[in-house]
Amino acid sequence: MLSDGTRVSSAISRVTLRPWVERLELGRALRKKVARKSHLGWKAPADRPDPVRLLLESDQGRIRELLPIRYGRMLESPFTFLRGAAAVMARDLAFTPKSGIRVQAGGDCHIMNFGAFATPERNLIFDVNDFDETLPAPWEWDLKRLAASVDVAGLSVGFKAKDREAAVHSAARSYREHMAWYAKMGALDVWYERIEFEPLVKKILEGVERRYTKEQIEEARKQHFPLHTRPMVVGRNRGTRPIEIEDDPPLVYHPAGAHRAAFAKQVASIIKRYRETLPAHMRVLSDRFEYCDMAMKVVGVGSVGTFCAVVLFVTADDERLFLQLKEARESVLEQYAGASRFSNHGERVVVGQRLMQAASDSFLGWTEGLDKDRHFYVRQLRDMKVSMAIDTMSAAELGYYAEACAWALSRAHARSGDAALIAGYLGSSQSFDDALVRFAADYSEQTVRDHAALRKAVKSGRIKAERV
Repeated sequence: MLSDGTRVSSAISRVTLRPWVERLELGRALRKKVARKSHLGWKAPADRPDPVRLLLESDQGRIRELLPIRYGRMLESPFTFLRGAAAVMARDLAFTPKSGIRVQAGGDCHIMNFGAFATPERNLIFDVNDFDETLPAPWEWDLKRLAASVDVAGLSVGFKAKDREAAVHSAARSYREHMAWYAKMGALDVWYERIEFEPLVKKILEGVERRYTKEQIEEARKQHFPLHTRPMVVGRNRGTRPIEIEDDPPLVYHPAGAHRAAFAKQVASIIKRYRETLPAHMRVLSDRFEYCDMAMKVVGVGSVGTFCAVVLFVTADDERLFLQLKEARESVLEQYAGASRFSNHGERVVVGQRLMQAASDSFLGWTEGLDKDRHFYVRQLRDMKVSMAIDTMSAAELGYYAEACAWALSRAHARSGDAALIAGYLGSSQSFDDALVRFAADYSEQTVRDHAALRKAVKSGRIKAERV
């Protein structure tokens, strides 16, 4: 509740109509109710649920044959555990202090869910790039997950505590300072703001990492379609053998026997309904491509076991387009932040992505399965994407990258939330920064303990894990 008695969570639209200097003061007033220092640190409550049990509960409805791959990936390090344990952290974050200001949250904003990709105009920008869990929620949840992921990533590759602390400080400062900048910008200026990737590289990355990234940029520009990445294709469009996606089991595969026909029927129905959600001009473009083949594809860590397929289309001149069809389940935030207003979770993902990203994939759309209980969204599988290799970064480069991720997150939150309210709450001092650093360090230790609990569950046979 604001100083004038207005409830923030239910009256953001009215507050936003006030001048930014007034909203800045309203944000400052929120500190009296929820002090910035209240965000300091993390301590597990006595009744915290078993993290392994929460993971097992999140397996409901997944493809059981793929679950050992999911847990095999989560076993690799505390960082891969954190990536796959969004449901666990969502529950933990729900019981942390919050100012009452809501944004369109990403819901899973760890550092591997940021990167560079092409806009429809073929420019490379840096932004958030995963939205499976997106939902209106407190802005603090995204920032705390990002901060924790920076610390856990640094821990997993062997960085010292002081270096991890410096990287998290960089992220916290970047979010706070950029939010203060967005607070003063006009609504249209914020909406059109983009983080151009090449200037970003020049500004915050240096040394070997910058040279490596420049090579990635040039390679990405050459590859508008993913001919150089999995999935690979075999055959020829006009040859005796029809073109199809090459199997690479267990990560890329066609269902066997009778399941293949049922799978093809399911995907064909999904694609047909998806096309109806595209803008009319994109339907014209999509009509130039003919369907060729489809295959299951295992992606990520947290998504392993959900229904995910890659669909290949080609033109008469053998120009290839891969679309990724990905199941959209209930967001891990819904139990704590409220149910989505969209009946289709694919639409929830697409709307959230368009709200948070400066520019989204032209092929982005949503649909449902044959049984209508499974929801999906569709996007290009890979379009000039550039990602960072965390395990080869230096400690300084992790700090630069954390700074970039926090900048992108502040821009995303400023689009859907109230930048002036958040900036007023954060202020110009390092008070919140210091609290966030302590939280990240404490939650990093919690993640190490949770990762150990998973290892124990695998060793005892409670969970089956397979390293692929």
